[in-house]
Amino acid sequence: MLDYTEEAEGYDVSRGGEPRAAAAAEGVLRLVPHRARSLLDVACGTGIVTRRLAASRAGLRVTGADLTYAMARHAASRLPGTVVLADCRRLPFCSGEFDAVASVWLLHLLRRPEHVRAAVAESARVLRPGGVYVTTVDKAAAHNVGSDIDAVLASRPRTPFLDTSRAVATYAAEHGLLPAGLTRFPGRGQGRSPRRTIADLHRGWFVTLPPGHPLAEVYAARLAALPDQDRPRPDPWFTLRAFRKAG
Repeated sequence: MLDYTEEAEGYDVSRGGEPRAAAAAEGVLRLVPHRARSLLDVACGTGIVTRRLAASRAGLRVTGADLTYAMARHAASRLPGTVVLADCRRLPFCSGEFDAVASVWLLHLLRRPEHVRAAVAESARVLRPGGVYVTTVDKAAAHNVGSDIDAVLASRPRTPFLDTSRAVATYAAEHGLLPAGLTRFPGRGQGRSPRRTIADLHRGWFVTLPPGHPLAEVYAARLAALPDQDRPRPDPWFTLRAFRKAG
């Protein structure tokens, strides 16, 4: 898993910057009811999406939470006084405190099913009855756009996907969250080129092929043989699901 303390400084640039953040915020807000007056952005990272959520709708009070100090520090510079350090599995908020909770690009990072279940449970707990939880699902699958890069990487070792739409819906139902909508948005600026994918391999982006692993170099060599080394392939499209709290 990547070290997000080290990643914080260059995180936004390496993840598509403002265009990607704008697309993510637009996607979330399509699923958040206009009557919502408070929103918690769990795992807000550098706050690049959180700031857009706060600025895009008058009367919506947005709070950010992240576990990594370096990330939260960047978020706090964008949204002073509204960001806290917090573990998504143990949120420091009262039950029923928010009208909406969002977790964008979070659940796929958690290493065990019980951690995903706990994150969903905590989001449900801090929602008021009738509130909406919005989260990305199937993150890894989104990056498979059917390109020649995907064909090269198809046989690589993989970890189980813990953020599948079915699994998240099951955990949501356990805590009184019922399906309330779905949308997709583009990961603008995230289309992979062969050269960029090789660099990601060498810095540990693919967790089952850590830097120095013999197989990592096998895949790097295959990627280096592809044409158009610097041409980005199509952007991924991410899926957001919404769940409404009963009551």
